[in-house]
Amino acid sequence: MLLQEERMLELTQGVSSVSDRIRTLDRAGYNRSEIAKFLGKRYQHVRNVLVGDEQTGRRKGTASTADSGYPNANRESTSGSSRVTVGPSGQVALPAAIREALNLKDGDVLFARLEGGEIHLLTPRAAMLRAQALVRQFVPEGVSLVDELLEDRRREVEQERQDG
Repeated sequence: MLLQEERMLELTQGVSSVSDRIRTLDRAGYNRSEIAKFLGKRYQHVRNVLVGDEQTGRRKGTASTADSGYPNANRESTSGSSRVTVGPSGQVALPAAIREALNLKDGDVLFARLEGGEIHLLTPRAAMLRAQALVRQFVPEGVSLVDELLEDRRREVEQERQDG
């Protein structure tokens, strides 16, 4: 239980609002009761945030700006859409407000993917968080992949010693 609480603390570190903490922990695979207990909130509060997100179109797998690691990502100027033009070589210039909010500099790498006719650009951190959430769906609660890997390696080393 202590490791779980440490992991939850780690996930929510730097996330300013309770609602964004709820969303972050939900994406990490924690159930509503665990989230409510950890945050010291009522179950109904947690449920209302998550159900409200479903009703307003927020998707569970979508990384929010709260967990992006970019303090300016919630700025009002980035909340609307911006018109961009595709250049002759297929390049698109990101509006200054978006570059500033994500602290993007010339030469920084973004990951692009096509989803349902939409182009999604992800920072390396957002891509990593998305990948972690995807993997977390397939790892049973309480299982440490690191511990399993280390144990497998120890067995291999022992087998090599016996064969050697």
